[in-house]
Amino acid sequence: MEAFVRDQIVATLKYAPFHIAAGYLKSTASPEAQRIRRRLGGFIKGICHASEDYEQVKGAGIEWHRADIPCPFDKDGNLREKYLEWKEKMRRYVENGIRIFAVTPYPREYIKEAEVDCRTPEGEARVAEIAKFLVQDLKGIAEGFQITNEMGIPHFTKPLTMREAARFIGVQLEAMYPLRGDAVIGYNSAGPQADLHTLLRPWHQYCDYVGVDIYIGCFISPGSWLCMFDVILRYLWSLTGKPIILCEFGYISGGAPKTPEEKRERLRRYGVGSEKEARENLEQFMENLKAINLKMWERVTKNASGSYADYLFKSDYKNHFYSELPRHTVIKKYPHTPQGQADFYRDIFPRLAGLPFVLGAFIYHWPDGEKCGYCGQPDCPTETRWGLVDLDKKEKPSYYAVRDALQKIK
Repeated sequence: MEAFVRDQIVATLKYAPFHIAAGYLKSTASPEAQRIRRRLGGFIKGICHASEDYEQVKGAGIEWHRADIPCPFDKDGNLREKYLEWKEKMRRYVENGIRIFAVTPYPREYIKEAEVDCRTPEGEARVAEIAKFLVQDLKGIAEGFQITNEMGIPHFTKPLTMREAARFIGVQLEAMYPLRGDAVIGYNSAGPQADLHTLLRPWHQYCDYVGVDIYIGCFISPGSWLCMFDVILRYLWSLTGKPIILCEFGYISGGAPKTPEEKRERLRRYGVGSEKEARENLEQFMENLKAINLKMWERVTKNASGSYADYLFKSDYKNHFYSELPRHTVIKKYPHTPQGQADFYRDIFPRLAGLPFVLGAFIYHWPDGEKCGYCGQPDCPTETRWGLVDLDKKEKPSYYAVRDALQKIK
């Protein structure tokens, strides 16, 4: 992730001075965004991974559910049962008054499930056919479509290059646009990602919106100020000229730096007393890691491009290894506590709704997690403490803060 962030900063800085300035200097009026807001019935109040306790979800003021579409076809062209079950599940949300914003599958899903590789002419044509199928088959269910997710993040984009990923998005936008009816379509990026957006310029004519995912104060330390939301949103509005949807954003409700002794205790779990000792006995250390935490071992061995020790102790994955959030990975006014998370939502929503070129926002996400999906540890805050409800489905302070903030957005 750190390498990705570094590359994106370099790419973005090429365009940043002009577009950040332009984003603040140009008129905030956006007739296109206001037309789409009216078409959708107002500011999108959404969440990712909503539960099927529809009344509890709506009780927080949530009106939209953002959900990933499974690859609809198998390699023989037959509809997959997984897709049909997903479609019926989404229909139940709609019947219970919650609207659907659907995310189309990743490139690797098309390759794995349907044996469709968009890097070939035949594969690209098939991807366009499937895009047309989805927008028509989900009429009356999905009112918004996001073409795949966070191209540029390596584990989502593989095996495509960035240029191939942009084309993968573009051909689907072009195929879906004339068939979309009243639904809105677009794509998203992980942060500013100027390279992806500039590659997609030929297809912006087929976008109702451009999306972005922003996680200030949660993954990296630089730029941990609430105002960075405004900066990034204005930047992308200026760069793309399209209305913006905040497709993912959130704030972690737990996590703190580990003390030196706590870190040593974590290392001792795997048979060493220091990072230096782990490096000197790396083969045995990795064997111990595999025996004790297979999920972490698989992650490290699959994603490390160099030394396993560097990946564990010098990349941002060290936050997972030690189950910590570093001291500066926080927005100063909003500590990573249940109340800090609530205060973040209380303050961020008026800022977002006050930007006329922003169509809406999707909170990440509904429930706390039992275990971190990246390291398998239940005490790792990075992927387990995002929820508006806890593991027992009890409302956290952020649930009520979101409810109160969304009630004020008309």
